[in-house]
Amino acid sequence: MQVRVFSFGVLRDWLGAATATVELPEGATVRELLARLTERRSAALLRGIAVSVNAEYATAEHLLREGDEVGLLPPVSGGSGTQSEPSSEIAAKEVSVALTREPIDAQKLVAAARRGEDGAVVVFDGVVRNHSRGRPTLHLDYEAYEEMAAKQMNSLANEARTRFGVRHVTMVHRLGRLQVGETSVLIVVASEHRAQAFEACRWLIDTLKKTVPIWKKETFQDGAVWADGEPFPRGMAVDDSETSHEE
Repeated sequence: MQVRVFSFGVLRDWLGAATATVELPEGATVRELLARLTERRSAALLRGIAVSVNAEYATAEHLLREGDEVGLLPPVSGGSGTQSEPSSEIAAKEVSVALTREPIDAQKLVAAARRGEDGAVVVFDGVVRNHSRGRPTLHLDYEAYEEMAAKQMNSLANEARTRFGVRHVTMVHRLGRLQVGETSVLIVVASEHRAQAFEACRWLIDTLKKTVPIWKKETFQDGAVWADGEPFPRGMAVDDSETSHEE
């Protein structure tokens, strides 16, 4: 059988292409796919990665089928349409998530999310800073497994409403090239009470940065590097022992 492998961030450089078709025996697992991929490559970069099958996180024991789409996901650095929604549409929804390549207008999105019954609107505005790793930053490039990222963001927003009892969540993440000072991610939480709004907003950005497949490349005067991602939560990453091959 054949499966399609999608790789992102530093793993795209490791695989040598963004996509590849791999031949496997019937009944092969994710673990066996990883072993096949490391036959001629170092397995070091697979330590701590996660794997998706058809845009859902999967374990090493997951059985693959003909035509499956497998994502190799390095730890994320954070996120279904690919454009942010008009503010008038966001105001009418309890949850609104988007990936966009256009500048994020924070003021409009915050104003659109607010209603008369809200006692608090808490905002996280993630901004590109002018330095990283002790060096001046020229610009950042964000890429995502877009189908999966949109699903994960929507799931997080709905979970936040249930978990914290807030009325509305907006989550927008920028993709492509960003300059210093531009917004990379905006989260808006509207709620009757401030405590729940603060807690939900903090949980959303912290969880997004660990679970939503979005990666960041930092460019400096003397070169570029993929940012080290935050470790995946326990049970989501493929364990070192399951990659089969060592250097």
